[in-house]
Amino acid sequence: MATAAQQAFSCKCGTLRGHVTAHGMKTGTRVVCFCPDCRAVQLYHNQPDPAPGPVDLFQVSPDTIEITQGTDCLQLLRLSPKGTLRWYASCCRTPFANTLAKPGLPFAGLLSDIFANQNALGKIRARAFVPQPGKPSKTTGAAVMALGIISRMATSRMSGRWRQTPFFNIETGKPVAEPKIPTKEERAKFY
Repeated sequence: MATAAQQAFSCKCGTLRGHVTAHGMKTGTRVVCFCPDCRAVQLYHNQPDPAPGPVDLFQVSPDTIEITQGTDCLQLLRLSPKGTLRWYASCCRTPFANTLAKPGLPFAGLLSDIFANQNALGKIRARAFVPQPGKPSKTTGAAVMALGIISRMATSRMSGRWRQTPFFNIETGKPVAEPKIPTKEERAKFY
């Protein structure tokens, strides 16, 4: 049986670089998300509009992400004061990852297009917020996605590895970058 190898990632201009460890590649889950917020982030950063298609993500534990270059370019966007943390590379505005607001909830959804080899991320295991005309959106593969998130969080918490994160200062519990929160008017342009 082949073992997973670490996979390199970078922003579009190559200033922000790093990799996901072999353990992260082995335990990660590839999902696609159709939610309006994932689309809004792409538009906010002047990326191609993914609509009607999804945004492709690779969910891992933050302790498996190693940024080796350009950490000073790691910036933060929140679409609302209590929204998900949306990380990006300020050098070229490449969307990078989504995390929860507290380091004690170790979760990161990396944008799949930052990886040179997207095939190494495996097949798509879940589809979140799939639009259905005239009906509420639905998620397929929710159990697989939830099990992956819960398993990675529990393992990271029990081992203490949750403290190894590129996104938070563990001493203060605050993100390593001050979040930019667009005004309601700015946000309205992307929905």
